[in-house]
Formats: sequence, structure tokens, C-alpha cells
Amino acid sequence: MKIAVDFHIHTSLSPCADEDMTPNNIINMSMLKGLDAIGITDHNSAQNCKACLDVAKSKGIIVIPGMELQTKEEVHLICLFKGIDEVLSLQQLVYDQLPEKENNPKVFGRQLVFNEKDEAIGENKRMLITSTGLSLNEVFYEVEKREGIIIPAHVDRSSYSLIGTLGFLPEQLEIKTLEISRRCNINTFLEKYKYLKKHKFIQSSDAHRLGDILERENFIEVEEKTIDGIFRALR
Repeated sequence: MKIAVDFHIHTSLSPCADEDMTPNNIINMSMLKGLDAIGITDHNSAQNCKACLDVAKSKGIIVIPGMELQTKEEVHLICLFKGIDEVLSLQQLVYDQLPEKENNPKVFGRQLVFNEKDEAIGENKRMLITSTGLSLNEVFYEVEKREGIIIPAHVDRSSYSLIGTLGFLPEQLEIKTLEISRRCNINTFLEKYKYLKKHKFIQSSDAHRLGDILERENFIEVEEKTIDGIFRALR
């Protein structure tokens, strides 16, 4: 069966996201737009994943906990997990590898943590929108150890993408699925990078505002509408 997905959505924990990107607003907007599954992927953090999972329990939409991790090479990777414990384990490693700098909310925006009632219960003071000290190889090792999936983010962009930064896909990395931006023409992109035709592609919103969350426009084929089914499809 085909399901409509958007695996790259930011909450207000990401400093560049609108403050109305709260758990209930995101889940309800995703349902209004007809999505079957979404990924919560804040910059270098997963602190709002649990609240989003709690909101979605009675809503009939699949929420995959994750984060958009920035490696020391300045590459953005979408890291998705089957459970909250796995993503929070990675989060602790990421926090240990972030530079000791505080976020400047006047420049980048606040980094808000919510509960399932959309109540702000904290503000992350770390500088989340920066590179960690983790290399590409280290991130792939740590995510695979936690049985997660890595999808290189917006590979069509010139900055903060695996291809834009390195110019190629490292052969030693187990990469099956790549993400392109919602406005990218996949046919034009593959004409330029013909060697990527053997890979699977998804388009995501990289939503920082509610209106940017995808409609029913990006689909994947799954055997069953579950997180396990989604992970099998992406692999």
C-alpha cells in the first residue's frame, strides 16, 4: 500500500522554527493535510519527540522520533528511530559533542520544549543550530547501533548536504534512501547525478512553519502501515 509521508518536520525546539510549531499544532495540521506518517526532526535534539508521540497516540497518525543531526563536516542527516529511548540515547551523545556555546534567542529564536498539552515546560539553552563534533562515519555507526535509519537531508542543496559538501556519496556508508527538497525536480536532478538512480528518494518539507508541512504529495510503498513497515521500505 502507498502511504503519504513527511519525514522532516521541525518543532519550536529548532531555533529557526515558528513558535506555533507545537506538538498538537503539528499533529493536527499533518492530519488535516492527509498525512499517514511524519518524522519529528529538530536540529541536534529530540526533546519534543515524546510530546509529539503522546499527542499522536489517539490520532491515528504514525510519528517517528528523530533529529536532524549536523556532522562536523557540516552535513545534515535525518536520523529516524523506532522508539523514544533510542533517539534520546543519541541525543545525549550529540549534546556531549556540541560546542559549549549558548543559543542567542534574539538572533536565532527561542528553543522551546513542550509537553503534550502544548505548554512550554522549558527552553534549551544550547546552541543547537551548529555542527556537532561527530563525523559522518561516527554518526552512521551510532545510529545503526541503535537500529535507526539515516537519510541524508536535502541532497539537492549546495550547502549542508552530503553531495553539496562532499561532492559524492561515500561508498563505505550504507545509504539506501536520499531526501530531496520539495521544490526539487527529481528528473533534472538525476540527469546531473546519474549514478544516484539506484537509490530511493523521498521529498520532505523541512517544515519550520505549519503551512509548509506537506500535503498528500510524497508517498512510499509499504507492506503494512506501521513503523516497522516504514523502516523496511526505507531500507
